[in-house]
Amino acid sequence: MTYGKDVRRALREPTRELRRAIPGVYEGYAGLHDAVMARGALDQRTKELIALAVAVSEQCDGCIAAHAKAAVFHGVEPQEAAEAIGVTFLLNGGPATVYGARAYAAFLEYYEEQAQRHS
Repeated sequence: MTYGKDVRRALREPTRELRRAIPGVYEGYAGLHDAVMARGALDQRTKELIALAVAVSEQCDGCIAAHAKAAVFHGVEPQEAAEAIGVTFLLNGGPATVYGARAYAAFLEYYEEQAQRHS
């Protein structure tokens, strides 16, 4: 199992069904996402590192997959992702070592895919 593509694939249809049931809620959440992730005092790559770390802390595989992919898209390097994930160990202990490993695997999955496209 991968922690990026497989998780996103498994969530695709249930998410579509829920989005059809509550489209306004999803539109509101999308607006919040766009506002939060817009470039400001913090750039998008920094915000994605924060989001990836929070996803580990919240033990959310879907969030991990989404923010690992977005972090790669915004130019985050493996060592930066690893160190951001490492911060979660301080505050979450053992569970962060499990979800942190999942997050790093998801990050590397997208990072290696991008590297292959650019080689």
